[in-house]
Amino acid sequence: MEFIAANFAPIMFAGLILFLLLGFPVAFSLGACGLAFGILGIEMGVFPSSVLAWLPQRLIGIMANDTLLAVPFFTLMGLILERSGMAEDLLDTVGQVFGPMRGGLALAVVLVGAMLAATTGVVAASVISMGLISLPIMLRYGYDRQFSSGVIAASGTLAQIIPPSLVLIIMADQLGRSVGDMYKGAFIPAFMLVGCYVIYIACLAVLKPASVPALPLEARIYREPNGSGGYQSLLVVMVISFMVSIVLARYMPEVHTWWLGQEVTSVPTDEKIVVAMGGGAFVALMIALANKYAKLNLLSRLAERVTFVLIPPLLLIFLVLGTIFLGIATPTEGGAMGAMGALIMALVRKRLSMQLLKQALATTTKLGSFVMFILIGATIFGLVFQAADGPIWVEHLLSDLPGGPVGFLIVVNIMIFFLAFFLDYFELSFIVVPLLAPVADKLGIDLIWFGVLLAVNMQTSFLHPPFGFALFFLRSVAPDKPYVDRVTNKVMDPVTTMQIYKGAIPFLIIQLFMVGVLIAFPGLVTGNLDKAGDYDLKAVGEQMRDSLNPSAEGEYGGGGGYGADEKTEPAEGGEAPAPAQADGVGGPTSETKPVAEDDPMKAMQEALGRK
Repeated sequence: MEFIAANFAPIMFAGLILFLLLGFPVAFSLGACGLAFGILGIEMGVFPSSVLAWLPQRLIGIMANDTLLAVPFFTLMGLILERSGMAEDLLDTVGQVFGPMRGGLALAVVLVGAMLAATTGVVAASVISMGLISLPIMLRYGYDRQFSSGVIAASGTLAQIIPPSLVLIIMADQLGRSVGDMYKGAFIPAFMLVGCYVIYIACLAVLKPASVPALPLEARIYREPNGSGGYQSLLVVMVISFMVSIVLARYMPEVHTWWLGQEVTSVPTDEKIVVAMGGGAFVALMIALANKYAKLNLLSRLAERVTFVLIPPLLLIFLVLGTIFLGIATPTEGGAMGAMGALIMALVRKRLSMQLLKQALATTTKLGSFVMFILIGATIFGLVFQAADGPIWVEHLLSDLPGGPVGFLIVVNIMIFFLAFFLDYFELSFIVVPLLAPVADKLGIDLIWFGVLLAVNMQTSFLHPPFGFALFFLRSVAPDKPYVDRVTNKVMDPVTTMQIYKGAIPFLIIQLFMVGVLIAFPGLVTGNLDKAGDYDLKAVGEQMRDSLNPSAEGEYGGGGGYGADEKTEPAEGGEAPAPAQADGVGGPTSETKPVAEDDPMKAMQEALGRK
């Protein structure tokens, strides 16, 4: 018994692993382990019985957590867009644009995967959609089976890291950081990962062109009557849109100054990108609408198709992310706007039915319940684990690793990589991250950087052979028997499970390479974050105290009252002069304006803005 009491935390953690290995659901394993060890710890005197009395308050805190409301909103937005045929339209259109290039279909899968990631945020939806739509087309035109499977599975996992990702919302909640900051930190790494996928496809097109052939001429359906592809007008629209984006980005501080009514000297890079691209996309949509309804006939079939299919979901993405990045809306409000925007888009395209809405709501409810049950179980486990000084045990275990913070990050990422063989990202976020975050914070590691790093690493949980969930999703829709292609009427060979596994390995290596890049260059994450303000708390306190000084003798009970300064005498007429203070603290100086003493909020704002 003494041994158990002395090693309660590690024994409790081992008990959780045993529960999981027995095959119990994760949520119930966490809750059962927490309650069982909670009762045992009380009986053994490891901690007081009042520990379990704190549990109801913790559970009420979960239900009152506004941040977690973003999860069902973004899920509903993605499901509405995906089930209303957006994924099919995007893959068809982008495939036609890049089809004439070697590797064009694979490039279309990556780009559409990134767009679906920014709208659905759900890996299963992205992988299944692209597997059903693009895999038969890629196989039809001679793409290598291993590569086709790998690029579809890997592109689906981009939903993990591209905002508005569900895992980033959960990660922000567990790390006690802003979801908006987590999105900003993940912005550049996410698109660097997309760029790595594109570079790999380009290299394959040069080194093994037979494995990624171009789309044959007869398969290019958006052609002009004269036989041309219609790329000229598409290029013109893209150039105009790009130039508008460049101008907006160049004069973004001036735009912010005009919009906010106060001078803005600099704008973060992520805000520039989102707002500028949103403005450029809006201009392209206006050109296409003017061409269609004024019957100008300036755009080709391909240019019109690309504009009307790509721009609405892009504008929705920029609306959601832009309002979050600019601080206009919280992530929860942004998710609600996104869900409403998806409903409006589906309604305008006449693809919103009651059956579709019921399916989307039912799936959203299931996913939301899944997340909440895991979080409740993790809270029960975490409460008892903390009472048993579990975080101290974890800290002693990890803080003395050789190499300092870098050694800690390497060991943690190796551990997450192997744990991801058995646990998905929700489970890792709720079980492992709360144990690691205090150690990282004590070592001086920025928690936004830490969260984005772990999110990129957790992507690998979807591509691990043989347990990767993305591989399972693709296996469920990939042909497992010979079939007759509906276009060519040829008998096609099935896609084997081993081909899916082998195809995922190169993309798994790319993801691990990205983890290494983020460890080596933390500025890729932290460089996009808003700089913390440097506030003089003494000045704040002095200014608030002075703002509360009585305006007339005897107020607040006479004799100077609350906050009275013995050096300040009321002047005739009942108004107190500004107290004599040192420059930079409290009262007006040559660099600050006087603040009305009857307005404490202005006083506090003046003090906060001083430094």
